[in-house]
Amino acid sequence: MLKANEIEALVQGRSLWSDARLRFMRNKAALVSLVLLLFIALACVVGPWLLPHAFDSADWDAMSAAPSWKNAHFWGTDDAGRDLLVRCLVGGRVSLTVGLLATLASVSLGIVWGATAGFIGGKVDALMMRIVDMMYAIPYLLIAILLVTILGREFYLVVLTITVFSWMDMARVVRGQTLSLRSMEYVEAARAMGVSTTRIIFRHIVPNLLGVVVIYTTVTVPGVILTESVLSFLGLGIQEPMTSWGVLIQDGAKAMEVTPWILLFPAGLLSVTLYCFNFIGDGLRDALDPKER
Repeated sequence: MLKANEIEALVQGRSLWSDARLRFMRNKAALVSLVLLLFIALACVVGPWLLPHAFDSADWDAMSAAPSWKNAHFWGTDDAGRDLLVRCLVGGRVSLTVGLLATLASVSLGIVWGATAGFIGGKVDALMMRIVDMMYAIPYLLIAILLVTILGREFYLVVLTITVFSWMDMARVVRGQTLSLRSMEYVEAARAMGVSTTRIIFRHIVPNLLGVVVIYTTVTVPGVILTESVLSFLGLGIQEPMTSWGVLIQDGAKAMEVTPWILLFPAGLLSVTLYCFNFIGDGLRDALDPKER
């Protein structure tokens, strides 16, 4: 005979998030990518403090040195004698920080914009979405060059530039979901009770969009990191002596025929990080899909 607590455990249902967590844990590619991404992030944060070299100090006796264990330059040095491993970790710290900050800002702006346009509808929706269409028509590279020329190459400007041109996709996705949610019974009940539009949006609409937002965020982060790398590669991003993966790839591309490791290591880290985010996004998409069993 089963005990009462055992019977209760058998009949007790699982919430959406607990069920999604179990499905995500079964996805080996997404789980391995999550562990690997956390390891890379931890190495970028802690690694530069544990290694014997500073990211901006030069070893004049080991300029453009190949990877070696003898002089503690495990990934070699660049043409200025700076340790490549430390610079890759510091560059990863900068690239990941830019990616997370710009993604957080763009996702927040896109949620507010899309939810407001989709819920209010009518002329407000048409006007707001035409603004989104006009933003799509502006080449972000031209604006990036303009901002850098006027305001200089500062860290916050890189985040601002990427944010300005990365929130439109989230706004369109959220608007589409909001159009289907605003006719639900609980929204109609809140309207009948006299709840304000702002409260309905942030208390009823936005919480029901979290699944879509989480999935899309994991797709946005690698795109933002890649955009920062492209800007830095073109000389419009992070300034020396600070570095990022884009700056390191730019330096490595200049000397890849003579010292290929200067290009291979940062490009490899960037590629692995982008793949991890993509696999995690696929895992979250499958885990949060209510049609999955």
